[in-house]
Amino acid sequence: MMGPAHSLSGAMAWLGVGLVAAAADHPMPWPVLLAGTLICAGAALAPDLDQKGATISRAFGPPSRWLAGLIDKLSVTVYNATRGRRDRRRTGGHRTLTHTWVWALLIGAGFSAAAVLFGRWAVLIILFIHMVLAVEGLLWRMARMSSDVLVWLLGATSAWILAAVLDEPGNGSTWLFAEPYLWLGIPIVLGAMVHNLGDALTISGVPVLWPLTIKGRRWYPIGTPSFMRFKAGAWVENKVLMPVFMVVGAASGIGALVLAA
Repeated sequence: MMGPAHSLSGAMAWLGVGLVAAAADHPMPWPVLLAGTLICAGAALAPDLDQKGATISRAFGPPSRWLAGLIDKLSVTVYNATRGRRDRRRTGGHRTLTHTWVWALLIGAGFSAAAVLFGRWAVLIILFIHMVLAVEGLLWRMARMSSDVLVWLLGATSAWILAAVLDEPGNGSTWLFAEPYLWLGIPIVLGAMVHNLGDALTISGVPVLWPLTIKGRRWYPIGTPSFMRFKAGAWVENKVLMPVFMVVGAASGIGALVLAA
């Protein structure tokens, strides 16, 4: 799928988690629901960091393009070093390492560890990165018409405000865990996995189950039945899936807030 659909699906997923958490009598404080929605929307773009032309690879200027090139090389190296007997050698890393459950888990755990170990500044950086990505994904038309600097300023301002709100007692810095901000990795893992599920709907599929060997392939592309797949950016994505993501997300968010009240 394309960036806007990925971000919308990420936002919908976290709002759905909020509804489930509220129904299970462990509601999210509204700042956690809001921050998690935006983080998950941003994280749902992250697996495409293995592609220089992707939204995330352009979002932070030259540093993110350089990082995208590095991730692409890492992905190719890991792919060729671990490929099964029926996996063909590759020269490009798109839809390999960063589109697996292993990568999602490692990235989420890494961000959580950084938030716990390094405190407020790490939290601000994590929020800033994902706020910028959320703007790029959810407000993509406006982001493309604006300068990168304006998007960064909006991301930085949003991160600063959210961190200040979350720091207030009872507003969610210790939601789910006693350790402040340990929960930040959860929407990041969820966003990455929702991205993978979205790409599994497209023609190529994704090797999300790596390193599990399936039919002689460690990088077996998981996907829906072939007749249900579509090209990224096709009408079904824009005219069907994105409206569904918005409606389900909105209904889940309202339900989470009502149950938590």
